[in-house]
Amino acid sequence: MWRRHVTRVAVATAAGLFVSAAAVAPMALDASATTATTSFIKIKIVNFMFAPVTVKVNPGELIKVTNYDTVAHTITAVHGQFNTGNIGHLQTKSFRAPKKPGTYHYICNIHQFMTGTLVVK
Repeated sequence: MWRRHVTRVAVATAAGLFVSAAAVAPMALDASATTATTSFIKIKIVNFMFAPVTVKVNPGELIKVTNYDTVAHTITAVHGQFNTGNIGHLQTKSFRAPKKPGTYHYICNIHQFMTGTLVVK
């Protein structure tokens, strides 16, 4: 009797682990699939400079900008193709690269000596 009880517990435990692993596996696959499809380019603002100064991207690619300075900045295309608006201290804003290939110069509207270049392949 005791042996039969131990066998039932072992089988139930193994079945429970199998079900748990099966339930977790699809979530892990979904998480990796999501990560693969959410690539983006990152621009940092540090010491009143854009880093990197020149960024090469694909048309329509997502670009995230994080401001590490204690004052607000913007990334604004000289000819109006994109504009993040004000980005506060430790704030991140995103925009999409233009779909048309070319070179796009941008500035900070607040500190116009800050310049950068976006090259769309």
